[in-house]
Amino acid sequence: MSQNTPNLNNLFQSAQDDGLLSNASMQALNVLDIGAEIQAGLGINVDDVTASEVVLVTIMPDDSGSIRFGGNSQAVRGGHNAVLDALGSTQQQDSILIHTRYLNGFVLYPYCPLSQAVRMDPKNYNPNQGTPLYDQTVVLLGTVLAKAQEFEDNGVPVRTITLIITDGADEHSRRSQAKDVSAIAKDMLRAENHIIAAMGIDDECTNFQKVFQEMGIRDEWILTPGKSEKEIRQAFQVFSQSAVQASQGAGSFSQSSLGGFGG
Repeated sequence: MSQNTPNLNNLFQSAQDDGLLSNASMQALNVLDIGAEIQAGLGINVDDVTASEVVLVTIMPDDSGSIRFGGNSQAVRGGHNAVLDALGSTQQQDSILIHTRYLNGFVLYPYCPLSQAVRMDPKNYNPNQGTPLYDQTVVLLGTVLAKAQEFEDNGVPVRTITLIITDGADEHSRRSQAKDVSAIAKDMLRAENHIIAAMGIDDECTNFQKVFQEMGIRDEWILTPGKSEKEIRQAFQVFSQSAVQASQGAGSFSQSSLGGFGG
């Protein structure tokens, strides 16, 4: 590890010292278990970021086989790329860092400037795996938290907006439960500089409202599109609009945060 690699234990301890993380969250974010996975997403060094404030946009597309069987691979690829395009057309693009990690842990790119983000295509996204929703959401939120804390510890104000995408309930988590995700999500949301959104693509049997509520995600930040490409694209568009608004300054962010997708 280079000397510039942040120490996760120190970052999480710092967050707890600041009153941002409860004991339940600290236990869920057990660095021994998931430290390497979190580290893989941290990306750009804080010292290499010149912006006076930073917005972290984080996306976790589902890469389970059911996305492919449902014919939705291209809709998810296109939706992700449309988010990049929307953010890239804003005046705030230089203050945005973005990170995409698939639901089964593959890091498409760690936190980087928008100009370095990798577009999803058939070569780098072929959904054919399982649904470890709780395990990987803990890793994802841990990555958001660690990166945000790194900026905070360096005196750089930071806001975050995160999108979790799945077309099914958890099936393959081994470490974490819904309550672990919920502990972390609730701690983050209490700090008021984080937005956590979730998209449940209709599989005709999962109550996504219930799944996401149990993970600590607020109703106003839950999207439940149908399974047509058009509906999925529209849901990504709604998220893009919120991400753009959230990037426009602290005032827009808190307004956006309170209003949810309707605000």
